[in-house]
Amino acid sequence: MSVMNLIMCLFLCTLSVCCFASSHRSILREVSDNDRSGIDRDYAVELNATSFDDVLKDTPATFAIVEFFAHWCPACRNYKPQYEKVARLFNGPDAVHPGIILLTRVDCAEKINTKLCDKFSVGHYPMLFWGAPPKFVGGSWEPKQKNSDIEVIDNARTADQLLTWINKQTSSSFGLDDQKFQNEHLSSNASDPQQIARGIYDVEEATSLAFDIILEHKMIKPETRASLLKFLQLLTAHHPSRRCRKGAGDLLVSFDDLYPTDSWSSHKQEEDKSLAKNFQICGKEVPRGYWMFCRGSKNETRGFSCGLWVLLHSLSVRIEDAESQFTFTAICDFVHNFFVCEECRQHFYKMCSSVSSPFNKARDFALWLWSTHNKVNERLGKEEASLGTGDPKFPKTVWPPKQLCSSCYLDHDQTSNKIEWNQDEVYKALRNYYGKTLVSLYKEKGIAGTEGAEGATLEDLTVGTNAVVVPVGAALAIAVASCAFGALACYWRSQQKSRKPRRTWN
Repeated sequence: MSVMNLIMCLFLCTLSVCCFASSHRSILREVSDNDRSGIDRDYAVELNATSFDDVLKDTPATFAIVEFFAHWCPACRNYKPQYEKVARLFNGPDAVHPGIILLTRVDCAEKINTKLCDKFSVGHYPMLFWGAPPKFVGGSWEPKQKNSDIEVIDNARTADQLLTWINKQTSSSFGLDDQKFQNEHLSSNASDPQQIARGIYDVEEATSLAFDIILEHKMIKPETRASLLKFLQLLTAHHPSRRCRKGAGDLLVSFDDLYPTDSWSSHKQEEDKSLAKNFQICGKEVPRGYWMFCRGSKNETRGFSCGLWVLLHSLSVRIEDAESQFTFTAICDFVHNFFVCEECRQHFYKMCSSVSSPFNKARDFALWLWSTHNKVNERLGKEEASLGTGDPKFPKTVWPPKQLCSSCYLDHDQTSNKIEWNQDEVYKALRNYYGKTLVSLYKEKGIAGTEGAEGATLEDLTVGTNAVVVPVGAALAIAVASCAFGALACYWRSQQKSRKPRRTWN
């Protein structure tokens, strides 16, 4: 890579900063490849000794049930339809109550699973265990073991009995006849900061779906190419999930090969879409097909738009001061070029265009994004109230609510609903909520990132402030100046290409 090429990268970056793009994000569209043909299928997840720890470590579910069985056992075959009736409620993208319980099965008749079944002292078939998923990882169970985190489920020979047992454990009232978005158990307590911890899964989901939409709509064109590269640089450095950072880095390295500047025919785009479909930016398990923190009480509410907002806020609190203008233009350009809700694009464009001075402080950019989000919520809240299209359980309100951050409020006129904010306290709340708390669940579960580089620390998974996590073990410090950040990423990408990095397309 020559000095001239590096200078060119700096020139292109400087040029791009002068262009304030625009627009916004809130398309309520989900991309799904699920088979909806109505053919009977298994909902319980089949595990073996190889996949057991990885799946249970990685699941967003709060609880897990593991059924140990033998395929030759008549009682197991007879029990399977009962177990599947319950698994239908909780497993997969079409789950009625997703993200709460993961129902799995292990066939002890397979030799690969012999040691695994022995670790859990399986003495009869079928045998069901209950616990938090991380407790199963590297775990075991003994019949006389006291104070175990894993519990045997007795008296669950029918679907009704199993669901009754689950309801007792979770203080719920799930029913076998529940349909999607019925009998929901969604918490709308906005004053509980720990709710956002489940949002880390939605950030991964939104990232994956955003790139699915880009491919589906053939949106990578000569005029949009640069803005996508800038956004990928931002994700590679600061996405709150390490597997998404790694995936963005992989795509950044391979981008010139996938989308060369000299070939933009529709036939080429179809080839690219087919090739890139095998590449999942946040790992092979994402998209999962459902939402956690961002799940609405109706199918058409929250979801993707909520997940994108959480992603943008999480990026805003992870950047350094010198990256604030780069981040502003990268986000505005990305929304303007790749968001397919036209009205949202126009509104966000106006808000981006109204910024007259470059951002020099990360705090200023984070507060601008926060204020922008509140203005969007205020506008949409009025529209939804008049049309009756809002989510009754999650009405759009200003953030943060007083219950979550009373110190953020200097004065609140109840008559006019005008709020005087303590912006120092608001910024502190943003950093804690979308920074530390957002990734706390990953830290608690000890997820080191199934898609990350070997030997990575826990901090690598959840904190992406200064380091770029890249494929083939390479890493490059992000520059402290916003233009240098883009230029060095450009330089690094060219260097990686020249090294012929190992492709990770499966």
